[in-house]
Amino acid sequence: MDIDFFKKEKVAKMKEKNKDAVSALNVVVNKIMLATIEKRSKGETLNEGDVLTLLQKTEKELIEEKSGYEKAGANYAANVQSLQNQIDTIKSYLPKMMSKEEIEAVITSLEDKSIPSVMKYFKLNYAGKCDMKEVNEVLKSI
Repeated sequence: MDIDFFKKEKVAKMKEKNKDAVSALNVVVNKIMLATIEKRSKGETLNEGDVLTLLQKTEKELIEEKSGYEKAGANYAANVQSLQNQIDTIKSYLPKMMSKEEIEAVITSLEDKSIPSVMKYFKLNYAGKCDMKEVNEVLKSI
């Protein structure tokens, strides 16, 4: 998934007249553009893991914004629904997160089960596909 993929998705959602999806994809495209510029200035390139991280961050921001509107009261029901639609759009592009059992299976298959080694392994191989807090919790429970 790269910026061109999300631009095409945005055009498709525009044709469907899905305003909430277009809004969500506008945010994603802008964040990818900014991240690409930032990476380029460091001599690096944006990879799939970076894009997944951006999507997760965007989803989290939308959830926080929705929570704020929910606390504000019934006058903002339309905003809450719009934000939920945007969150659903972002979620549709995220991979299925690993379960605790899958994380545990990977950890038990590793030779070095030290915290720094395991965390580095998951960050390199499963970026965006698992919650690092959950990896840490599973590791400590083993």
